[in-house]
Amino acid sequence: MAIALGPPELLILLIIVLVLFGGAKLPKLARSLGQAQREFREGVNDEDKAAGDKTSGDSSSSDS
Repeated sequence: MAIALGPPELLILLIIVLVLFGGAKLPKLARSLGQAQREFREGVNDEDKAAGDKTSGDSSSSDS
């Protein structure tokens, strides 16, 4: 069961984050979240490439 977040819910979340972290810490928080997302994507891409290399190596050896 997925929960849909509409504009009112996102606004409430933004207000809560502002109250908890304050305006000064938000850029640092956003930067760290962006870096974490980038590292996660790089890890997923590396795994996909490794799986693709493994699969292509298996198919080429079975053709011989």
